Amino acid sequence: MKKWRFLLCSFFLVILFTGCSNNSSESATENTTSESADQAVPELEKKERSEADLVENAVEKEKKEDNFESDRKVIYTADLSIKVSNFDETVKFVQEKIETLHGYVVQSHSYSVDDGETVEGTITVRIPQESFHLFLESVEKGSTKVLDRSISGQDVTEEYVDLESRLKSKQVVEKRLLEFMEKAEKTEDLLKISSDLAAIQEEIETIKGRMNYLDNQVSLATVTLQVREDKVSVPGLENEGLNTWERTKKQFMESVNVVLKSMSSIFIFLVGSLPILIIIGGILFIALFIFKRKRRHNQGKPPTNLGE
Repeated sequence: MKKWRFLLCSFFLVILFTGCSNNSSESATENTTSESADQAVPELEKKERSEADLVENAVEKEKKEDNFESDRKVIYTADLSIKVSNFDETVKFVQEKIETLHGYVVQSHSYSVDDGETVEGTITVRIPQESFHLFLESVEKGSTKVLDRSISGQDVTEEYVDLESRLKSKQVVEKRLLEFMEKAEKTEDLLKISSDLAAIQEEIETIKGRMNYLDNQVSLATVTLQVREDKVSVPGLENEGLNTWERTKKQFMESVNVVLKSMSSIFIFLVGSLPILIIIGGILFIALFIFKRKRRHNQGKPPTNLGE
């Protein structure tokens, strides 16, 4: 009887321990699952945040690149050679266009060709960059023919960015030197700092001057115009008569010049050759004198009678 009671108690204890272990396993599994879920949530959030950061960085990078492209500094120059029907009217039109576009003339030079029949000239102007192409189109439309058109651009963005970086670093050094100067107590230190500060400030002014020059060259484009007048003249009867009279006078003067030139040449020859001519003349005179004397002598001699 006692043996059966012991077996029943052992059986109940085994069942009890089995249930407890199952509960512990389930609770442990639940805890593990919850912990895994808790760990997965931050990792997911972290991944989402990193992806969002990447997208944001990409957008910012694109914006910076767009800004960089839009802020590029390019110096534009153009050479334009045109033919026009009237030089003076073209120059007047160009000057009015320049004033309208808030530009200015750097240099202007004109000269006559073909015996004053036509006029040519060169005009160098500075035009705001945003009106650069508009000015070229206006000038081309006002011409009779475009002989040559050349446009070039020099990108100075890299140089300008380098100058900005150098300027910032020099200004930092300048600020430190000013702070050191305020704290300096010895005259020797003060003189040394003053010398270094003067050198830095000179470099800063040089950099600023170069940057201002580049800003000016970028903001205003340079255009060189070669203008040639192309006049078509049809002479009338009056002009033809005037040309005939002018040609007659010209021919007469040329004839007079030929005569004067010939007489001048003869006079120069005679005067320059006078010593030789005197000698030759003397020889000829002596020879002629001897010849005449001999001839007279022969004429005065009686003829010889062959019969006697």
